[in-house]
Amino acid sequence: MMTIISLIIAFSMTILLIHKLKPLAVRIGFVDQPDDRKHHQGNIPLIGGIAIFCGFMLTLLITDQQLLNLRTLVACAAILMFVGVLDDFHDLPHTARFLVQILVGILMMSNAEIALHEFGALTWTSEIIELDFWTTGIFTILAIVMAINAMNMSDGIDGLAGSLTIITLSALSFIAWMAGLEAVWKILLILIMTILAFLIFNLRYPGQAHAQVFMGDAGSMFLGFIIVWFLISLSQGEQRAMTPVTALWIFALPLLDVARLTIHRSLKGTSPFSPDREHLHHLLLKAGFTIQQTLLIIVSVALGLAVCGLLGLFWGMSEFIMFIAFIGIFVCFLLSVRYLL
Repeated sequence: MMTIISLIIAFSMTILLIHKLKPLAVRIGFVDQPDDRKHHQGNIPLIGGIAIFCGFMLTLLITDQQLLNLRTLVACAAILMFVGVLDDFHDLPHTARFLVQILVGILMMSNAEIALHEFGALTWTSEIIELDFWTTGIFTILAIVMAINAMNMSDGIDGLAGSLTIITLSALSFIAWMAGLEAVWKILLILIMTILAFLIFNLRYPGQAHAQVFMGDAGSMFLGFIIVWFLISLSQGEQRAMTPVTALWIFALPLLDVARLTIHRSLKGTSPFSPDREHLHHLLLKAGFTIQQTLLIIVSVALGLAVCGLLGLFWGMSEFIMFIAFIGIFVCFLLSVRYLL
């Protein structure tokens, strides 16, 4: 019963916060304005991420949910939210955002002791690939930076970032439920409800021709960090709930696109973080698909890949086979995107 009450509170709290923050955002100029890269209609308030964060945290406090010693998660999320809000107000240099992401990664490893210690059995010999102290730090920071920026890059059309986040969090919640980690799946469900409330204002549907609010960089950075926190924490240690390769599948499409863009931009001699209109959703729009069709295509593919990852996990598929299959998916993704360029 308490879980249902918590979900209702999270959903209602987020809707209330969005209603209250929208006029304030317009008044102080906390809005996203159309430009050469952004073709939305009018000035859209950037308060979605703030509402999701506050709705999530307030629900945890009000309903007395166990925080599982997640003080570090809350602190890191708050840091990213603060920097994200600054970035939404005044575009911060990529270096500043990158340094903050490294900082929260260090805090996550040192205070919460959550880090990538092994990649699992990714070789045909089924030998576990373990990492030493330095490679653990490097790959953990790399995973955090990639996840945060993958979520940020996916926030390009109405409803996309929120929908992709729900797919990943739902998969993580199911995995935690199957593993008997009650407090974890309850926390993830609360966060999912806040995102569902946000999507009411961010999706296009009959009666709402375009998004009323955006999550902004604050929201995408916060959600990207939450995702990578649980992807790592649930895939490491002797009592892990899933294999490390499963994490790739349930967060596949944002990772595939950020990896493709990083390679593409590096080959062009530009910064991997430089803005452009070559994200997957931009390419589908250029190919003639509508925003709703583009959203449906990307979400359907992401959901299919997440389901494949879950089936591989619970059917006991070899980690090596799942990894090779994922590499194959990446190659097919690169070849498919070439036809859209």
